[in-house]
Amino acid sequence: MASASDQVAAAIAGELRLLDPSVRSSRALAAQLLDPEFVEVGASGRRWTYEEMLAALPGMRGAAQDGPRAEVSGMAGVLLAPGLVHLTYETAFGEERARRSSIWRREQGSSDWRLLYHQGTPVPRA
Repeated sequence: MASASDQVAAAIAGELRLLDPSVRSSRALAAQLLDPEFVEVGASGRRWTYEEMLAALPGMRGAAQDGPRAEVSGMAGVLLAPGLVHLTYETAFGEERARRSSIWRREQGSSDWRLLYHQGTPVPRA
C-alpha cells in the first residue's frame, strides 16, 4: 500500500492535470481523470454530473492553449482513508478567485486516481 504522502501526491498530480488546457480540451483525457460517479458543485452554484462536465469542459475557461489559465495556490491534501484523498486549494482567473475542495478516489486493485467530487466557492472581492 502506498504511503499517505504518496496517495496525496497522486491526487494533487491528477488535480493539476485537470487544470492543464490539453486535458480540459480533450474529452478522452478528462474522462480518464473523472470518476463515473463524479459530481461537482461549481462556483456558480450549478451542480454538474460526469457527462455534463465532460461535455462542457472543453468550452470552459482554462481549456484554450492560448487562453487564460488558473493560478493555483495553497494546494494541500489529507488522506481520509486508503484510496480516498481530500484536496483544498485556491484558484484565480484574473481578479476572480475561488476556494476549491476535491475528493479523489482510487478503486481497490487499481492504480488510477479519479476525481469523485469537486466544489468551488467564490471568494468575495475585497
